Amino acid sequence: MSDNYPNAAAECTSTPGENAVRLLLQPRDKDLGGFSVRRLLPTAQCKMVGPWIFFDHMGPADFPPGKGINVRPHPHINLATVTYLFEGEMLHRDSLGSLQAIVPGDINLMVAGRGIVHSERERPEVTAAAHRLHGLQLWLALPEADEEIEPAFHHYPGESIPTRTVDGVPLRVMMGSAYGATSPVKTFADTLYVEAHLRKGQRLSLPNAAERALYVVSGALKMEDTNLPEHAMAILSDGSNLVVEAEAESRIALIGGEPLGQRFIDWNFVSSRKERIEQARSDWREGRFPKVPGDEEEFIPLPG
Repeated sequence: MSDNYPNAAAECTSTPGENAVRLLLQPRDKDLGGFSVRRLLPTAQCKMVGPWIFFDHMGPADFPPGKGINVRPHPHINLATVTYLFEGEMLHRDSLGSLQAIVPGDINLMVAGRGIVHSERERPEVTAAAHRLHGLQLWLALPEADEEIEPAFHHYPGESIPTRTVDGVPLRVMMGSAYGATSPVKTFADTLYVEAHLRKGQRLSLPNAAERALYVVSGALKMEDTNLPEHAMAILSDGSNLVVEAEAESRIALIGGEPLGQRFIDWNFVSSRKERIEQARSDWREGRFPKVPGDEEEFIPLPG
C-alpha cells in the first residue's frame, strides 16, 4: 500500500531497567476516509526490527455497498511487501502482470528489487455488497546485495503456511522458522513472522531472533511487569525465555530477524543509498517506471 499518510507515526514509551520490553510503541490512527490505519514502524526511536522497516495495521474497516479499498498504482524499490488479511479480500495487480486476489490466511510477497509498480483494489463482486477489511501490511528491507534484484511476486495460499499448537496455543509460522516449523515464504535474510491466538490465561514462550517485536492485534497481554494493551507493539530486549501471558482473548503477531544496517525511507522508497531514492523519485516523476497491465490510467503522484 502507498505510504500516503506520513504523519501517522507511532509514539514510544521506554521501560526501565532490565525489563523484557525495551520500548512500547503506541500508534496514531489515521482515517483514510472510512478506513483506519495504525502505523507502528518506523518511529524515531525504533526505525527497524530486524529487516522489518514498516508495519501497518489496517482496519477492521466496514464498507457499505459501492465503497472499498481503491489504492491507485504506485512504485516501490529495494524492499519487499508482505500482505496478510484477517478478514476481507484485496485484489493485487502489478507491473509484472500479476493479478491475484488475497483472502484471509494467504500471504502475498511482492519483491520490488530494482523497481515495481502495483495497485490494491477490490473486485466488483466484493464492493457490490457491504463488506469488511482487516489485516496487516509490512515492508521488509532487502539486504544490500539483493536491493537491485529483478522484481518478483509470490502468492502463498493459506494451506501452505505451517500451523502448530504450543501449550494449547494455535499459531502459524508465517515466515522463517519457529516451533519446529519452517514457512515456505521466501526470505532474503534471517526473518521471523509468527501469528498466534491465545485464550485468556494462556502463556506462550516466544522464539528467539536477533531482534524481535510483539504486536497486539486484539486483546491484552502481559510480559513480566509490563502490560501490553491492544494495538501496542513491544520492542523486546535481547535474551531467551521470554513468555507472554494473555489477560484476555488475544491475537498477536511476532516479527523479527537479523538487523541489516541503516536504511533510508522516503514515501514508498526504501534503500541503503539516498541517491538511489532520489533516482526513484525522478523516475516516477518523469514516468519511467513500468505501467500496471489492466490498471494503466491512474497513478498516485509523487508527494511534494
